[in-house]
Amino acid sequence: MQLSNQEIEYMRVAGKMTANALKYAGTLIKPGISTYELDKLVHEYIIKNDGIPAFYLHDGFPNACCISVNEVVVHGIPSKDRILKEGDIVSVDTGVIYNGYFGDSARTFPVGKISDELEKLIKVTKESFFKGIEKLKVGGFLGDVSQAIQQHAESNGFSVVRELVGHGIGKELHMEPQIPNYGVAGKGFVLKENMFLAIEPMINLGKKDILMKNDGWTIFTKDFKPSAHYENTILLTKNGVEILTIWNII
Repeated sequence: MQLSNQEIEYMRVAGKMTANALKYAGTLIKPGISTYELDKLVHEYIIKNDGIPAFYLHDGFPNACCISVNEVVVHGIPSKDRILKEGDIVSVDTGVIYNGYFGDSARTFPVGKISDELEKLIKVTKESFFKGIEKLKVGGFLGDVSQAIQQHAESNGFSVVRELVGHGIGKELHMEPQIPNYGVAGKGFVLKENMFLAIEPMINLGKKDILMKNDGWTIFTKDFKPSAHYENTILLTKNGVEILTIWNII
């Protein structure tokens, strides 16, 4: 989506608010907290800081955050019964609306001390995002981004979820174009100046296959092995890429 200069500033603010909410979520994660409590506190934080939780009741989703533990890839529904424990990994995906414009971001956090294998999964998922955005340029192809993400993840022994993708973003949370995390260079959507994109590698420790729970939301790995998620909202300009939802911790 291409926006005016004023709208771009609204997107920057929405992105910063989203980053701050996700950073706050990271400070709360520890063994013993429930995913319900984590969501409740982030929801309150967003409202206290003059934002609107973008996910809350979006298409019927009941919470401000998707909180996905271990084998849950995305769209985990917070629960009083889901208590984080030492050695878990937990993905928090959230967004903020500011003046009608959306920010969207996700991170996977360790809960206490985790295995070297899970540390590597989180690290490679983050690296895959940055490998992808290195390929972003005005007039380039989305397939270049998708291939770079896939190549980095698979070269490290992990698999890439096929059914779930990144997306355009702006006045709506999910817009065209769709952004797969796998693909062929030189193919796909041609990128334009001042586009906003939410790029989000979802990388599995085991096989790529996923299933959905009966709640209609929760996506988990078929082999029940852990999955990691890393997402930012970005602005593509003629001078390069501006990441709107990043901070200097994770």
